[in-house]
Amino acid sequence: MTTLQGIRSIEQLDLKNKRVFIRVDFNVPLDKSTGKITDDERVRAALPTIRYAVEAGARVILASHLGRPKGKRAPEYSLVPVGQHLAEITGWEVLVPDDCIGDSAKKVVADLRPGQVCLLENVRFHPEEEKNDEGFSRRLGELCDVYVNDAFGSSHRAHASVYGLAQIKPERGMGYLINKEIAALGKVLTNPDRPFVAILGGAKVSDKIGVIESLLTKCQSLCIGGAMANTLLAAKGHDMKASKVEPELARARTMLEQAEAKGVKVLLPTDVVVASSVDAKEGQVVPVSAVPDGTMALDIGPETVAAIMAQIRGAKTVVWNGPMGLFENRAFSAGTFGVARALAEASAFSVIGGGDSAAAIKVAGEGLAAKIDHISTGGGASLELLEGKKLPGIEVLRT
Repeated sequence: MTTLQGIRSIEQLDLKNKRVFIRVDFNVPLDKSTGKITDDERVRAALPTIRYAVEAGARVILASHLGRPKGKRAPEYSLVPVGQHLAEITGWEVLVPDDCIGDSAKKVVADLRPGQVCLLENVRFHPEEEKNDEGFSRRLGELCDVYVNDAFGSSHRAHASVYGLAQIKPERGMGYLINKEIAALGKVLTNPDRPFVAILGGAKVSDKIGVIESLLTKCQSLCIGGAMANTLLAAKGHDMKASKVEPELARARTMLEQAEAKGVKVLLPTDVVVASSVDAKEGQVVPVSAVPDGTMALDIGPETVAAIMAQIRGAKTVVWNGPMGLFENRAFSAGTFGVARALAEASAFSVIGGGDSAAAIKVAGEGLAAKIDHISTGGGASLELLEGKKLPGIEVLRT
């Protein structure tokens, strides 16, 4: 399990008048037609760290990736709109050079005064970033004196700006977001108050086998919804008709047997909401033993929602990762939104593991997200942490 031992916080680093490279996660969603940011949560999550560096008199150099430009310059993945948005919400002047290395970046950084901010252009415009190329890391290193990682959502990747650069900078540490993420997820995995209930959803069991195996050693109850529940129900002999079912039925049965052997209660749907198409305007609630021909399960039913709510009410720790159904279609949102509301009202220490679950609670009801103890900003990173894996971008910060 990843802990914070041996990692300095930004407050323990000498920042005054130093060139401070802060790796942030500004991989925000953009509207394809307007280019505008549709959700700035990741930008706002980095503000405490950036603000601390600015107020400490650092010359702040921010770096991030955006999208998947595949190592080539792609205007639609430029960080210029993100820099403009950062300036709008903070009142700072945010300078954006036309590259993250080379003469343009060097000139902008050289002209920075203490307390000023620049945002380098997308590091993934260079293929060397994802290859963790040493030469590319050193070119980034020419820009800075101090390295701070605050990009939790990228810390499971051993990329140049996350790993290689940190390796060559003795003055390195973590920002407030990394600290918050590791502390919250660490509490869930190392010392959870019991009963500990885990709720998993999403499309595939195969994507979360590692997470399930890790949670089975820690939780007392495991509630499963979403399309991944179809595979487990099929493994128990239910005919899920046109529902999405993975071929790994034997592996699913083994997982259920492991849970039984460890005394972990696995709560699978007893009823589901079905329709003949993902675009259907309404669904039909049926028992899992009676899914009609030509239909697919697209949400958990009210009986299952009530059962999961009961588990949440009796818990002292709850972690949730993955929606209970196709919540983007209102006809199949009741399960996901029901779980979201129950979690928000619970007295348990609550953690949402990023991704679709984090998006769901924002649309499930106004003010619900504020009632969750911790909502992770890193989908893949939080999943790997929940598996008990070590994250390269965290481990490299240790002194």
